[in-house]
Amino acid sequence: MNDPSAFDDALALMRDLRLRCDWDAAQTHDSLRPYLIEEAYELDEALASRADERVREELGDVLLQVLFHSVIAEERGVFDAAAVARGLVSKMKRRHPHLYEDGTKEPWERMKARRRAKIGEGLPEPLPALHRAHRLQDRAAGVGFDWPDVKGPAAKVEEELREVKVHLERSPVRTGAHGTPVYDEVHAELEDELGDLLFACVNLCRKAGVHAGLALDAANRKFERRFAAIEQLAAERGLDTLSAGLAALDALWDEVKRSE
Repeated sequence: MNDPSAFDDALALMRDLRLRCDWDAAQTHDSLRPYLIEEAYELDEALASRADERVREELGDVLLQVLFHSVIAEERGVFDAAAVARGLVSKMKRRHPHLYEDGTKEPWERMKARRRAKIGEGLPEPLPALHRAHRLQDRAAGVGFDWPDVKGPAAKVEEELREVKVHLERSPVRTGAHGTPVYDEVHAELEDELGDLLFACVNLCRKAGVHAGLALDAANRKFERRFAAIEQLAAERGLDTLSAGLAALDALWDEVKRSE
């Protein structure tokens, strides 16, 4: 850091706010939890936009949350920001024994596997499902439960898709009032099969070096952009998207794709 005092200034500011600002003084670890989650998502959005100035600002907001919790813990007498930093340094050195401890280089997941009782230990329950699937597969791969290349995961996707198709042919989707699915045992079985298919797709992404969550996020943005273009074309041509029908909308979709 070119200006080490900047971190000390930020920490001193946080302590001062806890003393002189009613709102900051009233906060607790629990009351701040929603803000941490929101700031993390805002940082993620800024990173996706590749807007450096916005990334810098959002990193500051995340740092504020780290300092806030550290100062509250300091007031409680359990740890302070220095202890947080020391813990980080210690952990990173343990993760790189070949660089700091004259050890041998080893995948982090393999090292962690020795210290946990089960594969999901330490993964927060609220993790988005795609991210959780990726991390579970990472951990399994860390102890050798993995295909050597993408051929295995690709074949697994095809296998799971065949099973979904068989299920749909045997038990067509049934809907009740207002077109809502009928939630019964048959539906639960379909949900299970589709879950297996999604899990296999995540594994294929992981093995190909792509994070499924990021890939789906990009696909969402692409679909949103293209459908907005469809709506604009429809408005320009006097088409009502609610009544135009699939064929007309599909033709507009192809037109939008060709224009990109």
